[in-house]
Amino acid sequence: MKNSIIVQIEDPNSTDAARLMNALSDTLQSITGDSGRNSFDVQDVSVPRSLFVLARDQSGEAIGCGAIRPINDRVAEVKRMYAGSKGAGVGSAVLSYLEQHAALLDYSELWLETRLINQRAVSFYENRGYHRIANYGKYAGNEESVCFGKRLASNNEVDE
Repeated sequence: MKNSIIVQIEDPNSTDAARLMNALSDTLQSITGDSGRNSFDVQDVSVPRSLFVLARDQSGEAIGCGAIRPINDRVAEVKRMYAGSKGAGVGSAVLSYLEQHAALLDYSELWLETRLINQRAVSFYENRGYHRIANYGKYAGNEESVCFGKRLASNNEVDE
């Protein structure tokens, strides 16, 4: 299935996007007791240097989503990461796409937050090169949250 995943920028207001984000919220509610709906507004990905993506299988069915929004000039935040099929490579495909496009948008880092109790997400990000950072923004001081960051490769960097 990994070879048949197509990730592309799409409208976060679409029916497919809403369906996947609702599924994510339901999943988060069952794992953490918080749907995450208060941490994301579709308008967040309607500003410059932001984007929302959907992953689709070879039949065109939407099977995953993700977004980035600016935190500051050099850092974007990963939001609404969801894969409808666990272990099928959907999450990795979405995250890789977001990382590549964040670098193209001149971000040097990606940050994100998840809940410590969501061990599947914690492991997912750690296995993809994300490292724990100090909790930022509204997550500062929240012991249930864990924040991660990853430095992005830049076309302007020269190997030493």
